[in-house]
Amino acid sequence: MKIAFIGLGNVGGKLAGSLLRNGFDLTVRDLDPAAARPHLERGAALGESPAAMARAADLIITCLPSPAASAAVMEGAHGILDGIGPGAIWAEMSTSDEAEVKRLGALVAAKGAEALDCPVSGGCHRAATGNISIFAGGERRAFERALPALSAMGRNILHTGGLGSASVLKVVTNYLCSVHLAALGEAMMTAKLAGMDLNTTYEAIRISSGNSFVHETESQVILNGSRDINFTMDLVVKDLSLFQALAERHAAPLELSPLALRIFEDGKERYGAREWSPNIVQRLEEACGQRLLAPGFPAEIMDDEAEEPGREVTIERGAAPE
Repeated sequence: MKIAFIGLGNVGGKLAGSLLRNGFDLTVRDLDPAAARPHLERGAALGESPAAMARAADLIITCLPSPAASAAVMEGAHGILDGIGPGAIWAEMSTSDEAEVKRLGALVAAKGAEALDCPVSGGCHRAATGNISIFAGGERRAFERALPALSAMGRNILHTGGLGSASVLKVVTNYLCSVHLAALGEAMMTAKLAGMDLNTTYEAIRISSGNSFVHETESQVILNGSRDINFTMDLVVKDLSLFQALAERHAAPLELSPLALRIFEDGKERYGAREWSPNIVQRLEEACGQRLLAPGFPAEIMDDEAEEPGREVTIERGAAPE
């Protein structure tokens, strides 16, 4: 299988690295030539243009920072749609909007190709080791053809339904992640003001019903002070905005979502678009005159689990509720 990979940022670069590590024939491209260099040194080819890459590949992957960036790569001059043809698959691995994925997917189908939306979840540290989770929406036949490549990039692969379904679930899970990040800052600051040791507080949350993946990862870099989780304020605002737009399209009268979006928009305004997202706790630190810091926590989260072959996650469906 010949694979073209466009977008080698914090996540995309690691996913492309997993494909190379597992022996796939890979062509790469990024607006930043430096992002492509490590992959070229390990045997990848450099793509001349998205169109040229699409003409030569069986699977074309995009992993880009926004729906607008994906649209530009797909529809722009010498874009993927200029080169993709019958038998090829376009896999959108960016966090995107359901409606936009479906719109671009229809353009791909008009070329005789197939489309999947395949966003990832689990953090950059797991993307680096091939242990991240991947949601995949689209026709089952396209999913099965792409599964060997998806299994090289991720450990748990879930076919979520039709095209766009994976993007819905991705913004849902990112919304939950962002809400818990904000809530953890409030919980730990309240514990500190109440006189609790923050190492003890971390452990109490970890072994309790308040625990989460977010706590076990992001709370550690918060307490270290690095706040480095390889995810930035502007990306949180983008994801929360996508979730809020999804809710509004379906007339869901949400209360927490608009508040979470305002909190991170304020963080982006105060500290900059490219500030690490866990530094949202600085808003509380400034308001309370306290720092959320404790000894013994790492500056960066690393995946210490051995890489495992990816597998499809199957769902046992019970009887429908009455």
